[in-house]
Amino acid sequence: MGTAPGGLDSATWNRFRGGKLVPARTLDLHGRTAQQAFFALRAFVAAAHADRVRCVEVITGRGAAGGGRLRRELPLWLNLPDLRPLVLAASHPHAANEGAVRLLLRKPR
Repeated sequence: MGTAPGGLDSATWNRFRGGKLVPARTLDLHGRTAQQAFFALRAFVAAAHADRVRCVEVITGRGAAGGGRLRRELPLWLNLPDLRPLVLAASHPHAANEGAVRLLLRKPR
């Protein structure tokens, strides 16, 4: 299941990875273009981080048989220079639900 990132206790890490850490906010990207989804994600994560929210959920949907575009793009977006410093970890809350991703945000300094 992986080891906890630095500064995070193993109980919180295990709850997060197991889908038991309840997200405080949810962003549903269904029906948006990739560009609209990216700007919405960037604003959503920045606002949640500024409000000291720890866990959020982003719903991309599963997409077509090969996986939807938003689902494929999300990991790339989360690793961009303006979002990467805000996100500590990402995980699917349940193995059967690959259309949603929970993000564990870093604590603001």
